[in-house]
Amino acid sequence: MDFRLNEEQELFVAGIKEYMTSRNWESYFAECDEKHEYPIEWVKGLAELGVDTMLLDEEHGGMGASMVTLTAIWEELGRHGAPTYVLYQLPGFGTILRYGTQEQIDKIFAFRGTGKQMFNSAITEPMAGSDVGSLKTTYTRKDGKIYLNGQKCFITSSLHTPYLIVMARDGSSEKPIYSEFFVDMSKAGIKVTPLDKLGLRMDSCCEITFTDVELEEKDFFGKEGEGFNRVKEEFDAERFLVACTNYGVALCAFEDACKYANVRVQFGEAIGRTQLIQEKVAFMAMKLNSMKNMIYECAWKMDEGIANSGDSAMCKYYCANEAFNVIDTAMQILGGIGVTGHRVGRFWRDLRIDRLSGGSDEMQILTLGRAILKQYR
Repeated sequence: MDFRLNEEQELFVAGIKEYMTSRNWESYFAECDEKHEYPIEWVKGLAELGVDTMLLDEEHGGMGASMVTLTAIWEELGRHGAPTYVLYQLPGFGTILRYGTQEQIDKIFAFRGTGKQMFNSAITEPMAGSDVGSLKTTYTRKDGKIYLNGQKCFITSSLHTPYLIVMARDGSSEKPIYSEFFVDMSKAGIKVTPLDKLGLRMDSCCEITFTDVELEEKDFFGKEGEGFNRVKEEFDAERFLVACTNYGVALCAFEDACKYANVRVQFGEAIGRTQLIQEKVAFMAMKLNSMKNMIYECAWKMDEGIANSGDSAMCKYYCANEAFNVIDTAMQILGGIGVTGHRVGRFWRDLRIDRLSGGSDEMQILTLGRAILKQYR
């Protein structure tokens, strides 16, 4: 496997670097984080560069870029401190193309180039997180209409997205039939309650209640009864993107800490000349090298069509944990400034959430273990 970028990929990454150095984005990110606001100005600029549709083929107005290219873009954004966790929707145009009706496709594709949040999935419930089979939200047919009832919680981006893809079970069937619906969030009967979060504060997190929300047959997303299969595919993609985000910000924290260690003088010399700091830096570098190789290999497997759920689970678990350790160590090196407004504090809060979001650490281990054992049946 050769992960060296070709000329086209290098030009794309160079364009992203130029964008990230064109202004002091960090002050903007800090403001958005403090106010719990989506960084629309920054995302819009990325969309104008084609990041939102980069994975689409040329027929649909995209670049036909590979997952390795996306990984390189996420790495460059991350090393500049960017909150790439708000970009998980951007590659979602492909999902809409594969499963959506033409009407649904048209509604989402209208957001191309805008950077606005457009849709997300609503699966988790108060009594059903990783155990998707315990979902209580139901849909029932009556007089030619479909009525959605239930409660979802911890739903990302749901405060501002105009559409949600909601999973529910058939309330009239004794068999567990799970389907998804493309729900217009302006419909009557929908209550959205924002939740406060420790980290990832530039993207909303809400509790949503559906009370007799009226839908139609055309509002199914994908085929009825096949919700689980689509969600499994989405989980794999989301977990990989979380891993890329984690690696990118860990790289940023590492570089910030190394630069600081070379200029911070104590007892007459830079702290970077002491063995204790050198040991910390050495272990951070090893963790980062492992993360980088892991995500690029997974991206290559995705491009080759040979990746499985275990690959993304491995990336997500390892990167979420080791990136957190790298960032925590960077905070230790930075000392007082690391806990008084430096961006590494934001990373630290964000990474603690990522050990839960997109699937908990424990679920990644189970998924990976099952995938490994399956190879030896």
